[in-house]
Amino acid sequence: MSFDTDVVIIGAGIAGLATGYATSRRGLETIIIEQEAGIGHGVSSRNSEVIHAGIYYPAKSLKAKLCVAGKQMLYAFCDKHRVPYSRCGKLVVATTAEEEPRLDAILAQGLANGVDDLQRLSRDEARSLEPHLNVTAAILSPSSGLVDSHALMLMLGGEITRHGGAIAVNTPFAGATPLEGGGFVVRTGGEAATELTTRYLVLAAGLGAQAVAACVDSYPAEKIPQRHLGKGVYFSLAGKAPFERLIYPLPIPGALGTHYRRDLGGQARFGPDLDYVDTLDYEVDPARAASFYDTIRRFWPDLPDDALVPDYAGIRPKIHGPDQPQCDFRIEGTDQHGLPGLVAMFGIESPGLTSSLAIGELTVKRLALA
Repeated sequence: MSFDTDVVIIGAGIAGLATGYATSRRGLETIIIEQEAGIGHGVSSRNSEVIHAGIYYPAKSLKAKLCVAGKQMLYAFCDKHRVPYSRCGKLVVATTAEEEPRLDAILAQGLANGVDDLQRLSRDEARSLEPHLNVTAAILSPSSGLVDSHALMLMLGGEITRHGGAIAVNTPFAGATPLEGGGFVVRTGGEAATELTTRYLVLAAGLGAQAVAACVDSYPAEKIPQRHLGKGVYFSLAGKAPFERLIYPLPIPGALGTHYRRDLGGQARFGPDLDYVDTLDYEVDPARAASFYDTIRRFWPDLPDDALVPDYAGIRPKIHGPDQPQCDFRIEGTDQHGLPGLVAMFGIESPGLTSSLAIGELTVKRLALA
């Protein structure tokens, strides 16, 4: 049968846009459906904009493989399309001798993941790079950096349209039904509710991943993981940025923890912390600054009183709850859910931005289009 389009992607965040870039430049007619008024209004616009090296994640996990591959693809894309970024490097720090065994375990994990430029630094070596840093030892990751995520998403959107694709904003997804012989009927709501047929369907809805999957007829409910909302807030610094590089203390349970970055405009920011919440609330409680002062002063004792200013918050689409092990990305095809021509993504949080272009390529493979 003939189809209205080749590929429909639900969600115009970074994962959906990167997938649309991968499909459209292969000559597949691609439509991205987004319920918000513009691209990247959810998870993708409320993160640290960090380009991760691939250090922390279990060997052979999707997070490790896609982060390491995606980092190289991301830098190459930014160079080609003049997307602003900084390969500023990162220091992962131990602030006491008792923390150094954990630091060494992170170093070993990074090397096992193929991050071959990592360097173990002594206190003096680390302070020669960042004199204001309190540290007993550190790992230098030269390939870590920062990217202008908004410029990146706009460029991906532009490339999709240049290759004949389209992005339909203000278009909520209302459901999909598999067709006999392959393909799907996709239904959209809103003021211009419509139906269209597509050969392939990709669910890349971020915080809405579970709700979207539940609206696909015959998608097995037991294959939809529970959603957990991991809220993290950020504070900016009223004053001069103290460090050139990213500064990361050791990870906390469930996340990488409150870190420092000097953004591309020169503003120093700290965050995110992690608090499991029940609703999509993006308010920043100024009282949370107290725990930030404690954390930051472990690696920067000179942080002045009253220097932290509430900035913004993000919510991560976690598929593990408090006291549960950190989960891998779930990018699931027919083998997992039984629906040919469909890929569903769950738990695309950090390092999703770094991994995005590699996620798009993996999705193409899961659709048997590579």
